[in-house]
Amino acid sequence: MEPNQNISLLTTTTDPEDLRVIEWEDFESELARLSSLSSALNEAKEKKRRLHQKLHDLIQVNAESLGRVNELEEMRQKLESKKLMVENMSVRSRLAKEDACRQEEQLGGAVQSLLVAGGALSVASRNLQESSRALSEEKGYVCLRNSQKMLKMRQQHMASQISMLYPVKITVGPAQEQVELEAYPSGSLSGTPAGLKPVNQGSLTIQGLHLTMLSFKKMSFFTDKKEIQRSATALGYVAHAVSLVASYLRVPLRYPLRLGGSHSYIIDNAPSIEPTSSESTSNAMTSANTKHVEFPLFLEGQETTRAAYAVFLLNKDLEQLLNFIGAKSLGPRHILANLRELFRTIQSKAFIENLI
Repeated sequence: MEPNQNISLLTTTTDPEDLRVIEWEDFESELARLSSLSSALNEAKEKKRRLHQKLHDLIQVNAESLGRVNELEEMRQKLESKKLMVENMSVRSRLAKEDACRQEEQLGGAVQSLLVAGGALSVASRNLQESSRALSEEKGYVCLRNSQKMLKMRQQHMASQISMLYPVKITVGPAQEQVELEAYPSGSLSGTPAGLKPVNQGSLTIQGLHLTMLSFKKMSFFTDKKEIQRSATALGYVAHAVSLVASYLRVPLRYPLRLGGSHSYIIDNAPSIEPTSSESTSNAMTSANTKHVEFPLFLEGQETTRAAYAVFLLNKDLEQLLNFIGAKSLGPRHILANLRELFRTIQSKAFIENLI
């Protein structure tokens, strides 16, 4: 081969621009350079592969770390929610415990009261059994009869004391005449029942006072004021006597009384007469929460209709007491006669014999 001969090296590509002419003298150095470049390229590829492997491992580790971080975050949130739930449960548990302690205290008091009541009930049951056993025998019935007789005798004695305190007497004389009330003639009781005759041979008095009811029907300027006061005082006596007898006989009056001497009142819980404006104003403080109406047993400063109705209701209380002891009323126009009949019936022997 000639020294000046040129050798052409073709690259792998067929592009003319990639063609390079290398002199023979430079071929060895060029070949050595290419060999070194090839070695460097192989080393670079090896480094790249190793780096790629390391990066892949790092990316995988990072992905696992992120997954674990996310799992830890979720677990932390769950832990926070569970802690909040535990706190709420703790608060509810504390409240429930306090409520349970309170209920336990109340239950303890109730149990104590129940034990006391049970003891009292057992004692009462034992006493009842003993009483039943005693009553089942002849001696027990006799004892009961004697107790009832003693009670009736005591009631008789108290009624006699009332009759002595407020004696109802007959004053005979042509100049003395009692005019009884003729108010409400259309009532349930009018006139005198058959078989009973009211006293008409004179005038009845209570504590020496006549009960003149004419002024209750018609009151004028010329009406005697002293007569009105005496009638009011007599009605106060009757109201007091009726109240005492009812308490001794243990009879709740249908029309309760508010005693005030000559200025007493009788109460109607279901009035058929509406109160006047002045009466409503005077009773506004005492009857604010109730529906009853008070009617005066006197005429001073009052309407005659209301006072007459009060006397009518008082006679109804007398009729209630008479019916309770088995006697009959003499009618709605005989107040003192009914009171006298009440005293007479209670003090009779039939009062004890009929009620045992």
